[in-house]
Amino acid sequence: MRWNVDVKAEPALAPLLDLIRRAGAWDRVCVGSFSEARVARAQRLAGPRLATSFGTRGVAALRLRSYGVPAAVRRSAVCAQVPETHGGVRVVDHRFIRAAHARGLQVHVWTVNDAERMAALLDLGVDGIVSDHIETLREVLKDRGSWV
Repeated sequence: MRWNVDVKAEPALAPLLDLIRRAGAWDRVCVGSFSEARVARAQRLAGPRLATSFGTRGVAALRLRSYGVPAAVRRSAVCAQVPETHGGVRVVDHRFIRAAHARGLQVHVWTVNDAERMAALLDLGVDGIVSDHIETLREVLKDRGSWV
């Protein structure tokens, strides 16, 4: 089983990394946070064995790069975990996915509970969907032949 852990507060970081180390779960846990500084710090503390997503600043930089605007993007992240839209602005589109994939990053979209949106996002090329309705997601994936 794979886990996505959102580190909400700085004091949680060291105990989380210790738990991952003790469990030998480096290949099963992705650490994320809205704070780019927090996930970057987690990466520095744990080294390259820790999978991390971008914080808000990292996602914004990737979005800018998708439009050809030079912006520093942390190289150690393995994915961008994003909402489909934010404040009425579309985050996930072909351009964003193309920019992420060109950097070897996966795109995970949260929180998608509607089967039609799930299918549309998968058609767009997203690599993962976070949902409160896992049975709906499973049915969408089964219908596409992607559920094993």
